[in-house]
Amino acid sequence: VQLQASGGGLVQAGGSLRLSCAASGRTSVVYDLGWFRQCPGKEREFIAAITWSGGRIRYTDSVQGRFTISRDNAKNTVLLQMNSLNVEDTGVYYCAARRANWGISSGYEYWGQGTQVTVSS
Repeated sequence: VQLQASGGGLVQAGGSLRLSCAASGRTSVVYDLGWFRQCPGKEREFIAAITWSGGRIRYTDSVQGRFTISRDNAKNTVLLQMNSLNVEDTGVYYCAARRANWGISSGYEYWGQGTQVTVSS
């Protein structure tokens, strides 16, 4: 499974960005696809995930109500709409996929390259 993330950039606080993760290859083995981020000086953290069927969605508390994850079935793409961005959202955002449910944020074995999100004050 290959993942290609895109959509990062520079935005002012309060603004919005939409990230995209295009999946290719053996997507039939994918159970769900998640977004993670690594903020400066911090460890990588789980943000949101959606099952490949689209039936189950999860968010971490810090983005609940501001970020929306969705799937475009026709394009094998998962989107992360990020609204009301603040400076603390600055970081490198990664998409990842896994073949089974190993818990909230474990077992992700396929990773895309990161895309930088910078929120200015």
